[in-house]
Amino acid sequence: MEKIVLASGNAKKLAEMQRLLEPLNIEVVAQSEFSVPEADETGTTFVENAIIKARNASKYTGLPAIADDSGIEVEALNGAPGVFSARFSGVGATDAKNNALLVEMLADAPDVSRNARYVAVIVLMRHEDDATPLICQGTWDGEIVLEPHGDQGFGYDPHFFVREKNCTAAQLPPEEKNALSHRGKAMAQLIQALQ
Repeated sequence: MEKIVLASGNAKKLAEMQRLLEPLNIEVVAQSEFSVPEADETGTTFVENAIIKARNASKYTGLPAIADDSGIEVEALNGAPGVFSARFSGVGATDAKNNALLVEMLADAPDVSRNARYVAVIVLMRHEDDATPLICQGTWDGEIVLEPHGDQGFGYDPHFFVREKNCTAAQLPPEEKNALSHRGKAMAQLIQALQ
């Protein structure tokens, strides 16, 4: 069984990766098992940040590494918060603070400019110096609603309205969300490439 390190300590992310890659005879282990220090996400794109995190994990473990970077881009905000989605409201950012700032910035915007999309990039690096990492990307189109709905999911999900389902991402059951989501699409690409 091949071993790949996940450049994250997120238990939910680890469990999902393990479940998806186990049929391919790939064991996924968290970087925290190797005391890998967190990488500084200094990139200006999702791709750059995912590569930085994967390279960092591979450097400290000597193993192939998978990393992801994701966020939301809002048309009316010229693509913001983008790579800063998790820390949109500044130091001490939380989902609640990030959502409050997003709603505040969009409160006066016309409905047509509330179009948004989630973006996820997953990178697999075979080793620290891999010059041709595998890069998989998924997007999920929707729009921002000012009133939150639903208690599933996390991040901007209560404000991310999925038109084809006529509800927010936070109102979708996890299995349905995973089938539609940006991360689900990127993971499907990764699995296909690994097969």
